[in-house]
Amino acid sequence: MTQSTSTPLVAVLASAVPPRAQASLYPPPFAARMAGRVKRALGDAFGLQHFGVNLTELAPGAVSSLRHAHSHQDEFIFVLQGHPVLRTNAGDTPLAPGMCAGFPAGRGDAHQLINPTAETVVYLEVGDRSPDDTVHYPDDDLLAVRVDGRWVFTHQDGRPY
Repeated sequence: MTQSTSTPLVAVLASAVPPRAQASLYPPPFAARMAGRVKRALGDAFGLQHFGVNLTELAPGAVSSLRHAHSHQDEFIFVLQGHPVLRTNAGDTPLAPGMCAGFPAGRGDAHQLINPTAETVVYLEVGDRSPDDTVHYPDDDLLAVRVDGRWVFTHQDGRPY
């Protein structure tokens, strides 16, 4: 897939968008827990600035992220292939192709997808790019704050990683 600065993309085969070069933004040791997750930043391929769209694949045993909740960002997922488990504050919910879930900002419902099966899970994730977002990770000693368009990670008590 190529894109010149003078000719914006109109349409593209999603699988042709290269995976993110950096598999995870999490600091060590958390980044290693994202093994088996591949994200294709579809929104970035089109230069979208107000929301992101990722085509994400989870290998057997992989997780989508650390379980987290956003202060300002809405999130939405739509399962295309496979049978992930959605883990939230309410417990585990099995999902199947065609199912979707949404996570309104500021409600504190921490969530993640887990692939407990032997087949690859594929889903779309959509989220806005709220500049003042903070992400809480209730199961881990981690906090993320959006600063000048990038994520800064600290321990829960504010100490930097």
